Amino acid sequence: MGKLLRVNTKEKTFAFEGVPGAYEGLGGRALTSKMILDEVPATCHALGKSNKLIFAPGLLTGSPAANSGRLSAGAKSPLTGGIKESNSGGYASQKLAKLGITALVLEDKPETADYSILVINNEGVQILPAGDLTGKGNYAVMEILWEKYGKNVAVISIGQAGEQCLKGASMNQADLNGRPGRAHGRGGLGAVMGSKKIKAIVVDDKGAPRVEIKDPDAFKAANKKWANMLRSHPVSGEGLPALGTAVLVNVINEAGAFPTKNFRSGRFEHAQDISGEKMAELIEERGGVTTEGCHPGCVIKCSNVYHDKDGKYLTSGFEYETIWAFGAHTTIKELDDIAMLDRLCDDFGLDTIEMGVALGIAMEGGMIPWGDGKAAIDLLSKVGGYAPEGKIIGNGALFTGDALGVDRVPVVKKQAFPAYDPRSCKGVGVTYATTPMGADHTAGYGVTANILSVGGTIDPCKKEGNVELSQNLQIATAAIDSAGLCLFIAFAVLDDAGGVPTIVDMLNAMYGLTLTPDDVVALGKATLNNEKEFNKKAGFTKVDDQLPEMFSETFAPHNTTWDFTAEELSKTLDF
Repeated sequence: MGKLLRVNTKEKTFAFEGVPGAYEGLGGRALTSKMILDEVPATCHALGKSNKLIFAPGLLTGSPAANSGRLSAGAKSPLTGGIKESNSGGYASQKLAKLGITALVLEDKPETADYSILVINNEGVQILPAGDLTGKGNYAVMEILWEKYGKNVAVISIGQAGEQCLKGASMNQADLNGRPGRAHGRGGLGAVMGSKKIKAIVVDDKGAPRVEIKDPDAFKAANKKWANMLRSHPVSGEGLPALGTAVLVNVINEAGAFPTKNFRSGRFEHAQDISGEKMAELIEERGGVTTEGCHPGCVIKCSNVYHDKDGKYLTSGFEYETIWAFGAHTTIKELDDIAMLDRLCDDFGLDTIEMGVALGIAMEGGMIPWGDGKAAIDLLSKVGGYAPEGKIIGNGALFTGDALGVDRVPVVKKQAFPAYDPRSCKGVGVTYATTPMGADHTAGYGVTANILSVGGTIDPCKKEGNVELSQNLQIATAAIDSAGLCLFIAFAVLDDAGGVPTIVDMLNAMYGLTLTPDDVVALGKATLNNEKEFNKKAGFTKVDDQLPEMFSETFAPHNTTWDFTAEELSKTLDF
């Protein structure tokens, strides 16, 4: 039986309590979003005492289910002003689940400036002074905490950006090597953790019992089928393990949907220089690691370790979105410069998408030259130095645009666009506009049918079918996030009619239930409805479900425009 762990950050006290009836049967995103709706005033200040930061393992997390180790974090977003769920790999989700913690809730807000660390293990909970961790980046914090508490403990920490409560701040988790390569990136949740004056959370499950599985034999059979499904799909079993998520660089560039120079065209002439193929070549030459999991039990293994030209570690978890944001969006073409920008984000605790787009806006506004990687590194470094320029960039793309008088800012609900242009990948464009999360490709990844012909084929340059595509994917993704599963399992699930039933079989075997696929769909719909209800209470309207004016421009190479009406987009919200 699970329990909630509530930590009062003002009083520095904690309490365990049973899971209330309203939250029973929920996990991951379904639980964080329900709790935020029920317990956080929608009109509160995101950095104030009334906001809560909630961490919840998924329904399958802690079990042997392949790719089930994602952790959902939820709060009112300082960036969007709406509800936010951001999930990450790492160790924390599985360890919390094994400790029987259904959700960890950080409440209230200290009146002093002193930071604390939270240590959770099988013996109980400690709230300790952060001491000399304050002011340090995530690399140093994780090295110190692994040295003190043992290798392979889970660590969730904030860097200098979170301490400054910047709107682009992330929370970073220790990866399998104890480096901050896994991030709860989007929505500025690192600023919420900073406002609670929690520098780091350590989770150690040593001595904890295994998660109970009601029918081990049925679970084992379903999980074997599940893992084979993931390994046999050409995307999750071949493309992603070989080249990581950067496998998409050449694919999306060739499709003409790779946003270049602040969304002026869909192809980058130097795409090959920053491609997954080039990255894999350099990793191989320099002695890095091309394939590793983002959490224990991952069979897709799309993460990596990237070394510099001298063969020394530079960054890890070097992903497509990051390479695009710091690359084609800014027209920086040197992969090593992009890797350094990724490292700085991991160290300071910053969302790479938000920061890459913000740097492009800084170039748009003349703050630094287009394509100048060294100038971008210098500017981003100012976040770690607590400099005024760092506070501008660190607060995200819209803030940077406002500071520099730039009107060409690609955001929805104040959150920066990811790496697919909505005019030539319209399924994901509908998601950008309508998801409660702000512009977020992971909320409904229309690239599947638009570009990759996964789960069918829908023309990415025409309106037909893309509203329905986005709606169905948003529902499915909410359910996937609630189960604690990696988003990339969707490739196999969309192409295999047995995908969803197999997930249901694992849930039924784990909990002794009789769920059907319709119940999983209902969970996704309920989660989205909770999120929309929170945003409505926070003052969001249909006006907020629109793309910026800049997307009325004709977009090369396909000469497409964004042509959805508000009425057409509103259909994604009707279940």
